[in-house]
Amino acid sequence: MAQLGRLASLRVTRIATPGVFLDGGDLGEILMPGRYVPRGTLPGEAFIVFVHLDSEDRIVATTETPHIQVGEFAPLRVVSINARIGAFLDWGLTKDLLLPMREQSRRVNVGDWVIVHAFVDEKSRRIVATTRLNRHFSREPARYKEGQPVNILVYGETELGFKCVVENAHDGLLYRNELATPPAIGEKLTAYIRTVRADNKIDLRLDRAGYHRILPLSEKILAELTARGGRLLYSDKTPPEDIRETFGVSKKAFKQAIGALFKDRRIVIEDHGIRLPDTSLIIKPDTASPKKKIAAPK
Repeated sequence: MAQLGRLASLRVTRIATPGVFLDGGDLGEILMPGRYVPRGTLPGEAFIVFVHLDSEDRIVATTETPHIQVGEFAPLRVVSINARIGAFLDWGLTKDLLLPMREQSRRVNVGDWVIVHAFVDEKSRRIVATTRLNRHFSREPARYKEGQPVNILVYGETELGFKCVVENAHDGLLYRNELATPPAIGEKLTAYIRTVRADNKIDLRLDRAGYHRILPLSEKILAELTARGGRLLYSDKTPPEDIRETFGVSKKAFKQAIGALFKDRRIVIEDHGIRLPDTSLIIKPDTASPKKKIAAPK
């Protein structure tokens, strides 16, 4: 079924001089202009098209693929500005997407990349963009499980960390003190659910939680201990940034891993590091330097 601002598979109902008409269901017949119609197209053929408005506000279809659809969040570039109306964004179509002045949380300039949400304006019935994202997050309960992988889009920054759109629907946060390097605004990543809060906002992490994270990290720590003479200069007192730089995980993940190893009596935890219980069988006598990068566990 055709929806304004969305991709759809629509069938040709008839051929006309300006192009072909497609069955748009409740939207009626929709013109796909001739420049998008392959030679030899016949009634009954189906096309994946994007339904939008042309410069005269008529509903039309295009085979061009937009960078954003209605209901989605995405980073788009400002290509021009009209001081009376707003900014225009490159969204992959011939006609640019309007970011009205009233929908700008801050004034933008040509060349800026902005994170926007696309929606159909109730008054004008036109597809527009907004940088006022909070009002467009889903009000449906966030039904995610702890440790579940999710797709995120980084859209802002606070003192605590980086604000993210989770699965194109919910508001989430990556905590700054758990990150090795800050993500870029507009970056798309895979993250993992840490917890869903009572206000429907989501705490995220970039490394897996629980058993799936601890087991490979534990084995990597043991392997590194063996390679380094049975001793490592890392403990639960090591700064989080040193642990993240070396192991590619948060300090909490590292503490969980060495805690599990200690409980199984596979390591000894000391004031300034960890060691194997018996180092007499280890050939290499050197210890690890905190500056050496160790590949993060998969």
